[in-house]
Amino acid sequence: MTDFRAIDDLNVAGKTVLVRGDLNVPVKDGRVTDSTRIDRLAPTLTELARKGAKVVVLSHFGRPKGGADTANSLRQVLPELERAVGAKVTFGDDCVGPKAKMAIAKAAAGSIVLLENLRFHAGEEKNDKAFAKALAELGDIYINDAFSCAHRAHASTEAVARLLPSAAGRLMQAELVALARALEKPERPVAAVVGGAKISTKLDLLGNLVRRVDKLVLGGGMANTFLFAQGVSVGKSLCEADMADQARAIAATAKESGCALILPEDAVVAREFKAGAANEVVPVSALPADGMMLDIGPASIVAIIEQLKGCKTVVWNGPLGAFEIEPFDKGTNAVAQAVAALTRDGVVLSVAGGGDTVAALGHAGAVDAFSYVSTAGGAFLEWLEGKALPGVAALGRRG
Repeated sequence: MTDFRAIDDLNVAGKTVLVRGDLNVPVKDGRVTDSTRIDRLAPTLTELARKGAKVVVLSHFGRPKGGADTANSLRQVLPELERAVGAKVTFGDDCVGPKAKMAIAKAAAGSIVLLENLRFHAGEEKNDKAFAKALAELGDIYINDAFSCAHRAHASTEAVARLLPSAAGRLMQAELVALARALEKPERPVAAVVGGAKISTKLDLLGNLVRRVDKLVLGGGMANTFLFAQGVSVGKSLCEADMADQARAIAATAKESGCALILPEDAVVAREFKAGAANEVVPVSALPADGMMLDIGPASIVAIIEQLKGCKTVVWNGPLGAFEIEPFDKGTNAVAQAVAALTRDGVVLSVAGGGDTVAALGHAGAVDAFSYVSTAGGAFLEWLEGKALPGVAALGRRG
């Protein structure tokens, strides 16, 4: 992980500090329906304001096309941001130019300003140097507290960081520290729990993990593909038969690397995909031709938990079954709750994130017990894949 600056490395008193946050939160009828990202950003904003900085928040919102529009205005998140920081927040009707400069000029030291949607300008997603320069003109210091956007080389995440003294915010710092502890310098043994529908979307992830972890637990549709690649008949289960060669290659790399590949021993099988569908538990070797594997079975749950009990670090991405509908949530729930218990007991460091992971762990009531749960989505997955993140690389120490 890049050796990055943090807020403690900079003197922010009396300075105008640009903070790149991620306020791209769900909104319905003009109201925020999930404030998690806002709440996680708030500590950085309040700390900077308390230290005497004039805090200017930059963010994208939605996918506007061809300029400004009210449906994608960040003004909609202003009430929730004010609630989260416990103070009045000034709104600027643009993120660059006269309107932005005026809003900032009117604000006092120790106050917070939210500027309008970055994506109202085409230069944002193009990582345009002129647009980045216009952003940099607004402040003295740049803080990136949007790890969820760090995999994108956009003007507000990459180019502007190279124009001003820059550092990671508290949320970014916590994320980077947790990820480094999980895979870069972990306590071993390390296990990765990976689920989800398809291996085609996670080839790079699996290829990286089998070289870096001691145990790889697979569930969900991707486990079916690995079973199929081993010659197991998977009936009507979700399976990417055309990815069998890739699955065999990953299994071979795991063997060469000394990584134990752990697949389901038994499965909960149904003939239809709906809540409460009639189901049965069968060994994976005896799956009915008209059956679908919708969850791991009880023997698999016990075996996986036993494997994880011997680990010091657990990285989790994706559900182990169709957790959205009962009773096919039992596998994900049981394993997640076991990892939560091991974390509470101080046995393992547990880090999770990406895709449906947060929803699955939330459904299991395990989110709060994990050591760190990332809401970063794509950035978390690219980190698991071993890729460099532009927004993080730009924060590297200089000189």
